[in-house]
Amino acid sequence: MAMSTAGTPARPMRADARRNYGRLLTEARTAFAEHGTDASLEDVARRAGVGIGTLYRHFPTRHALMSAVFQEAVTSLITRSRELAEAERPCAALVEWLGAIVTHAGEYRGLAQALMSTCHDESSALARCNTPLREAGSVLLTRAQSTGSVRPDVSIDDLMQLTNAIALAAEQSPDDPQLADRLLTLTLRGLSTHPDAPSRASIPTDAESTPGGAESTPTGAKSSPSGD
Repeated sequence: MAMSTAGTPARPMRADARRNYGRLLTEARTAFAEHGTDASLEDVARRAGVGIGTLYRHFPTRHALMSAVFQEAVTSLITRSRELAEAERPCAALVEWLGAIVTHAGEYRGLAQALMSTCHDESSALARCNTPLREAGSVLLTRAQSTGSVRPDVSIDDLMQLTNAIALAAEQSPDDPQLADRLLTLTLRGLSTHPDAPSRASIPTDAESTPGGAESTPTGAKSSPSGD
């Protein structure tokens, strides 16, 4: 059954309405990629071959349109989190997923800022992005904390805000392509129960220990947007 922008059951759309809806999503995705999430909605409607009134009937707010555009990416991130929830190294799994979140938030200019500003606003249409991601990440965080490799006082809300902040900082520093990775490394040092961890690749994984008592460490935690 079709869903309204508020997440409640909606009446099935007529064929012409479905075509308009699909064209609007396609053109919005292109416009956001080219101009950022503050792209002109009038231009989106024009490129989709409909009036601005039609756009607003489908998407009452800019955030509603953004939420619809990004649902595919959100679904991919949630699917990846479920796969990582079965990983042998919970901390490495959390690290990989946070990297994917940073990548996703940095794909469209303005997205990280929007996600940060609505992180705790359940009335925003972007809650359809924020809420399921927060729930998915909470599973990975709890599992990593249960091994003793991530501090127990770390919260998923803090992590989501940090990852969006990292993506925003990287967005504002396009001449420094390594900035996001360096900032994520600093974040991971703060997560670790071993504060002297020297690098992102050296964050302890889980309760596995060497004969000397030191925990083993993950390698290659970086994730691509697709979760490869």
